[in-house]
Amino acid sequence: MSGDLQHDWRGDVEAAARRIRERAPHFLRETPLWKLPGRALGVDTPGVEIWLKLEHLQVSGSFKARGMMNRLLANEIPASGAIVASGGNAGIATAAAAQALGVPCEVFLPEVSPEAKRARLRSLGARVVVGGAAYADALAACLQRQRETGALLTHAYDQPEVVAGAGTLGREIEQQGGLPDAVLVSVGGGGLIGGLAAWFERRSRVVALEPERAPTLVRAREAGEPVDVEVGGIAADSLGAKRIGGIAWELTQRHVGDALLLPDDAIRAAQSWLWKELKLGVEAAAALPLAALQTGVYAPREGEKVCLIVCGANVDPATLG
Repeated sequence: MSGDLQHDWRGDVEAAARRIRERAPHFLRETPLWKLPGRALGVDTPGVEIWLKLEHLQVSGSFKARGMMNRLLANEIPASGAIVASGGNAGIATAAAAQALGVPCEVFLPEVSPEAKRARLRSLGARVVVGGAAYADALAACLQRQRETGALLTHAYDQPEVVAGAGTLGREIEQQGGLPDAVLVSVGGGGLIGGLAAWFERRSRVVALEPERAPTLVRAREAGEPVDVEVGGIAADSLGAKRIGGIAWELTQRHVGDALLLPDDAIRAAQSWLWKELKLGVEAAAALPLAALQTGVYAPREGEKVCLIVCGANVDPATLG
């Protein structure tokens, strides 16, 4: 499916929205879309309007709830339930969806995952397995376990149902506010940007943002194909995939122009600013869009409507300052 250039991804997003609405109507939240003048966020360019899509208020604390529920609803779930490897958010979302559907869930986490995310998983009834230094190690252990149990594998970012589910976020933004001129979105494995690219296509300018120490899309573009990268730094627990997903790679090649890098200190400053100025407690991955604006890495045009995807809130509040 991912290799078919004629594939109707927008149709998949519509189908995901309909499936969730009909079969799990009370699971997802319609998250707020705040519209603020650019100057409220430190942008001096005349006429700029900033849209904050507060997806960190989603069920499970991140956008991942959309794709994980769509994945579970689109497939027959065996008695062994669902299984996923995750830096935390995909696991929490899968566990929340599994709990809502009354099926078991097993989640494999790398050692870098924060205790706050592990505790949340246990509270959702998931069996939690921690091991390996990075997400790739947790994924290898997860795949081995899946072969043993036959559980339904939910990939954190590289399955068609997961990407289409993430695309319902773009659909919701358009329903709430119309088409923004630009959409700024963090990239890890690429499920979110893949879904947004699938929905917006080139109707809005989708801009990819990555930490300098986790540049999966930038390095793939340099190499001409997805490649493994060393991952570290502030967002490693949530943007810690070693390579961009195959589906996201193809969708971003077709629909995403800019792929920009940000240093850890700028991400941390934006995360702190969101907490201190707007009382939005978000994880580092969710702060990249604001960091891009505040540093000038992304410079909006005069009169531009810029949507910042505030993608996740699974953070230890003690780290916010």
